[in-house]
Amino acid sequence: MHVSMIKVIEDLIKKNRSCRRFCQDHPVEKETLKALVNLARLSASAANLQPLKYILSCDPKMNAEIFPCLGWAGYLKDWPGPEEGERPSAYVIILGDTRISRDFGCDHGIASQSILLGAREKGLAGCMIGSVNREKLRDILEIPSQFEILLVLAIGKPGEKVVIETVGADRSIRYWRDDDGSHHVPKRDLNDIILNCFYPN
Repeated sequence: MHVSMIKVIEDLIKKNRSCRRFCQDHPVEKETLKALVNLARLSASAANLQPLKYILSCDPKMNAEIFPCLGWAGYLKDWPGPEEGERPSAYVIILGDTRISRDFGCDHGIASQSILLGAREKGLAGCMIGSVNREKLRDILEIPSQFEILLVLAIGKPGEKVVIETVGADRSIRYWRDDDGSHHVPKRDLNDIILNCFYPN
């Protein structure tokens, strides 16, 4: 049976939710991380400058040093982040090489989406983290000054259920957890985000 490619892509995007609890004992191999970064390498880059560089970690000892540098869920004020045993098995640190460009535009967003979609296709999940103690992380990873720390991607086997739902009557877009620990993510309705549509009569 023929399945529309746009439906396949839609289903993959629906599955690609920000995951914040993982099966920490499920390893992510170095070659898997390299394959995911290769998807980013092949993705679009403004003016084709390709200024992004990457640091990969699937080493538990290094991961333990990276973890405290990250902020996990701004809306969940009473949750400090995943506990030991629920933490990511791998990280991808996305850097901008200022020797190539001083403006990275949306390159790192495009690269991150490519990596996370690839991870989901492999049965993994991830979280794009912008809340980073950059000074501390730079020291830990010995990142030279010409590289700007843009984002950190947490990668691992998902250890939680994430549910998409439509924004309710209260119009709140804050994600939340129910009593079973499922993570709920409200999304605005399609008709609420398209301001106008011009088409021939």
